[in-house]
Amino acid sequence: MARREEELRWPEDRSSLRVMNREVRRVEAPDKVSGRARYTHDVRLPGMVYARLLCCPHPTAEYELDLAAAGAIEGVIDARPLDELQGSTRWLGQPVAVVTATSPEIAGDGVRAIEARWGPLPFAVDYEGALRADAPKVHRQGNVSRFTESGDREAAEEALAGCEAAISATYTVPVELHDSLEVHGVVVDYRGGDSATVYASTQGVSGVPGAVARALGLEAGAITAVCEHMGGGFGSKLMMGVEASAAARVAKDLERPVHLMLTREQELLMTGNRSGGVQTLRAGAGADGKLRALVAEVSKLGGIGLGSNPGQPFCYEFPAETTYASARSVLTHTDSSRPFRAPGRPQASFAIESAVDELAYALKADPLELRKKNLPGEVWQRQLDGAAERIGWADHPHKTDFDRSDDWEKTGIGFAVSAWGYGGAPTCGCQVRIGRDGSVEARSGIQDLGTGSRTVVATIVAEELGREVSQVRAKVGNSDYGPGCASGGSMTTPSVSPVVKDAAHKARVELLARAAEGLGCEPGELELVPEGVRQGGEVRLSWREACALLGPDGITASSEGWTREVWGRIQHLSSVGVQGAQAARVEVDTLTGEVRVLDMVCVQNLGLPVNRTGVRSQMQGAMVMSLGYGLLEQRVIDPESGLALNASMGEYKIAGAQEVPRIEAIVDEEDLDRGVIGVGEPPVIPGQSAIANAVYNACGVRVRDLPVTPDKILNGLAALGGKR
Repeated sequence: MARREEELRWPEDRSSLRVMNREVRRVEAPDKVSGRARYTHDVRLPGMVYARLLCCPHPTAEYELDLAAAGAIEGVIDARPLDELQGSTRWLGQPVAVVTATSPEIAGDGVRAIEARWGPLPFAVDYEGALRADAPKVHRQGNVSRFTESGDREAAEEALAGCEAAISATYTVPVELHDSLEVHGVVVDYRGGDSATVYASTQGVSGVPGAVARALGLEAGAITAVCEHMGGGFGSKLMMGVEASAAARVAKDLERPVHLMLTREQELLMTGNRSGGVQTLRAGAGADGKLRALVAEVSKLGGIGLGSNPGQPFCYEFPAETTYASARSVLTHTDSSRPFRAPGRPQASFAIESAVDELAYALKADPLELRKKNLPGEVWQRQLDGAAERIGWADHPHKTDFDRSDDWEKTGIGFAVSAWGYGGAPTCGCQVRIGRDGSVEARSGIQDLGTGSRTVVATIVAEELGREVSQVRAKVGNSDYGPGCASGGSMTTPSVSPVVKDAAHKARVELLARAAEGLGCEPGELELVPEGVRQGGEVRLSWREACALLGPDGITASSEGWTREVWGRIQHLSSVGVQGAQAARVEVDTLTGEVRVLDMVCVQNLGLPVNRTGVRSQMQGAMVMSLGYGLLEQRVIDPESGLALNASMGEYKIAGAQEVPRIEAIVDEEDLDRGVIGVGEPPVIPGQSAIANAVYNACGVRVRDLPVTPDKILNGLAALGGKR
């Protein structure tokens, strides 16, 4: 028999795959559309009580709490501070107390009954306020943290002076909120004793037991975490927040299940965000269109956290000897940023793509061709060409200047690229069981955020065993199923796919061995096909007949991918690093300033797609998200009063059906010879950049401050005056 290292390969001819690399309907779709899918919010348990949080309405304050009135309300069971010292808060929306009652409504009444004596302190909630000479300190060491720099600034400045074209501009991006449809929360089921179950809306089921073990007074191994379905996280639910530890402490004391879900306002104030940023770039290019020099100064706005930005230049090639870059974090009295789908990359993309675009127009060069000259390798070149073809660039009437006609509706096209460097990791396991009755079940401790992870597991098992996807039951979202990676960085699919194939392969080998015994032949003479077990050209056993040869316990095969030995044997089934290119076509109404995105095209490589329907869904959702980032989304906090002005879904605007344009998601077919790679992050990176560049190509207004809103368009047109 061939060595397993040689057997565990995806077929070289990817067209030979029967269910993988094809269109597969999500296995959980019927449960979701019928309402059978159970989310954390839906959990109801005997004796369960409900908890709600009180949060500070000021950016920073000293405070004292009187909980007597809350405790006197009929139905309130417990009211307690979260900080026994009751000292001061550091950020707007910081939770300070929790009230538990027999219903969520009564718990809310209890929160409102708390007599909170707030002593507001001086604060800084925006970039300018944090950098004032007299700004109140967010951290005792000041409001600027983690300053880094690289390169020779003097050499870069000198090279800039000799460039044919040079630009100097500051680009700002807002704080963007995750705005998940399902709020953060947990149900802690502890009734005394030495074990507990925690239902959590989480991106990391395996990490939940350790996160609440101390509050429950239990070992992590005594806690089962469950996340059957999850309504969005985008990075904000990678770690457990205050809500989890608060619910666990209350459950520990009451010995009753505690249900604690955040309100929508709390969701938007205390669960993290995509950090804002201010980036000043001075960039230069030669007459040949090659980038020659860059001076980049990046400020990250991550609230009380450090924010995120990979640094400049992002994707594009500048000479190392004439590139200088610095970065710093500017702190404010607001919630800390958290990972958000492709952390830092959309921010970096907007600045560098805008600067490259500005250089192209300064040189009167085709912005598509200038990009291709300054991106390494041939992948981006073919992807940009593909996006340009699908968006209609060849027939576009104005490529090197904006539309200077008298038309009041103007159309423009813009481009941008992306890169993402994460792959799989030795963090997952999988167990595949074939029952004597023909049933097939696969278990893994990963979770499905709505991205289709269940379907990935079921599809790989079906491919290996010759089954249909609907004939495999994939079970995820439970820490009892073994280790699973947290779903961040597009790492879930490349981490779990190798172990699923490994476990399914072991089950197939064992099943064929049992079938060979029954047929009196060698296992190597047999193969699994949808009809059953085939020998030569003849089906000798149906699937059920083959499974009937198994013992009462069937077959159970496992892959422990978290071990060095196993992962070293199977990690080649996944790959690392992807690139993509996007194009956007927009229409600008120069009378109202309205921008309407007409078309978006994404060309993305991702190795071997497990499920093409799922891949396109990820790409399409990412483009819609980047459209919202480009045109609509920004957290607004008044710098004078410290009040959050749009902490509700009615006031915080995200892209809806009316804003969604024609979207085309194209898989880069020249990349299919690699292993499985995740695709959740990269398509969200460049969309807003392509849109902003398309706006300039349409009407000549360069918006350097996201989002692109009508007032900025009208002000820009007014500044252009007779240049329109």
